[in-house]
Amino acid sequence: MANIRLIKGRIKTAKNIAQITKAMELVAASKMKKAQAEALAGRVYAGKIHEMVHSLAARTDSKHHPLLTPPRSDAGKLLVILVSTNKGLAGGLNTNLFRYLMKTETADAGHEYITLGKKGADFLVRIGREVVADFSDTTPWVSAVPPVIELATGKFLSGTCRRVDIVYSDFISALIQVPTRKTVLPLSLAKVESQAVRPADIEIEPSVEEVFSTLLPHYIENQLRDAVLEAEASEHSARMIAMRNATDNAVSLMQELTLVYNKARQEKITYEITDMITARLAVS
Repeated sequence: MANIRLIKGRIKTAKNIAQITKAMELVAASKMKKAQAEALAGRVYAGKIHEMVHSLAARTDSKHHPLLTPPRSDAGKLLVILVSTNKGLAGGLNTNLFRYLMKTETADAGHEYITLGKKGADFLVRIGREVVADFSDTTPWVSAVPPVIELATGKFLSGTCRRVDIVYSDFISALIQVPTRKTVLPLSLAKVESQAVRPADIEIEPSVEEVFSTLLPHYIENQLRDAVLEAEASEHSARMIAMRNATDNAVSLMQELTLVYNKARQEKITYEITDMITARLAVS
């Protein structure tokens, strides 16, 4: 009898878990649709401003733009902006991101970190990395983009850091999120020259240098804003899939426990009937 009560309790627990994870899956799915729409919409603008900046950079003398100056190997640290999540229950999203971060670190360089996401901040502190700023509590995260870029740009111009990278989870689909690392500062002129499109019949006023100087800060901000939107879409997608798997596992466990419960109940009934027959025979 005690085993039957224990099994019934486990079935009830599995049922409660399934209800909770199903609700979390629906919430994550709703958030994912919104985040996915924002990420996809932002890609169009990101692509256009990327094309324009690269085109203007190829027509500009890099000596007049310190943000384009190639880094010296002996100057400053490497600054990494890590975009993770504030909450867990997102499957292996953060684990894959942190593993990728450690894999792509250069052992011969000092590192500083700016974090968006408590999971990332906690991970870096746990392994003894230097976190210079944490914007995890900023809501929404896109509002933290200007101060983060201002801090990173200031460190780059002052020579404190020689390069600024962004590490985040790139949203490919609801099932695929790929850890990605891209360099924000400085802009690689070697890469620009090979990709630049410079139509001869386009005239820019008041001058290429002035337009480029105004556009460059917006381009740098857009790189981080695009990464934040991609990371948020990845988070909600990963959480939706994780909660769906958890719900399926809970339902499967309920079915297995139900079979065990029915078997135990049948055995109990059989034993009771056997005892009644034995008692009847003993009396007669």
